[in-house]
Amino acid sequence: MPTAPSADAGEWSAAPRVATRTPVPVTRSIATARVFTVRTLQKWGAEGRGDDAAAVITELMTNALRHAVAEPPADSEPKPWPIRLGLADPGPYVICAVADPSTELPAPRRPDWQDETGRGLLMVDSLSDRWGCCTAPEGQGKVVWAAFAATSRSL
Repeated sequence: MPTAPSADAGEWSAAPRVATRTPVPVTRSIATARVFTVRTLQKWGAEGRGDDAAAVITELMTNALRHAVAEPPADSEPKPWPIRLGLADPGPYVICAVADPSTELPAPRRPDWQDETGRGLLMVDSLSDRWGCCTAPEGQGKVVWAAFAATSRSL
């Protein structure tokens, strides 16, 4: 994970920018998360990696919905949590993260050429500069994150 600059280094001119959303755990939330990511990075002047970040958020949201959230009964309204989306701009990197209630940490697989699934984390690895996962505070699930160097900021 990228190391945060020290206060003495003078690399941060302001507090890191943070944007969060708590999407409803349904498939249509993936497109909303993608748009939120692109627009937020544009607002922050870090849109140079916006397409990569949007693709990674799509994968992380898809994984959270597919593997960590049980399908709600057809006659019930989905509740707004258990998935959270967060973006942070601490300076040299933009960090995108998705939290979900599962405590099972993701692991890249080597799918057979005929497999229809199992390549998502390989894509996350190839599009981001770094990625990882950790247990959420108090064991309340996990957080999967990806970092993108913000080298092409528009001024």
